[in-house]
Amino acid sequence: MVLSPHASYPHERSYVLKLHSDASPRQGRIVGRLEHVASGRQFQFTSGEELLACLINAAALHEQQA
Repeated sequence: MVLSPHASYPHERSYVLKLHSDASPRQGRIVGRLEHVASGRQFQFTSGEELLACLINAAALHEQQA
C-alpha cells in the first residue's frame, strides 16, 4: 500500500463551528460563528443556509489566496 504524502484533512481547510447560546438546533434555529483555523477569519451566520454560504465563501477565499 502506498500512502499519500498529502494530509486527508489539511489544516488550511479546518474550521471551528461555534453555536451561539441563543441557537436552538432542535427548533431549526442555527446561529453562530464559523472560524477558519489557519487565518482566524470569522464568519457570522443566522441560519443553516447562511452557515453553508459562509463555508463556501471561506473556502473560495482560501482557494483564491493559494
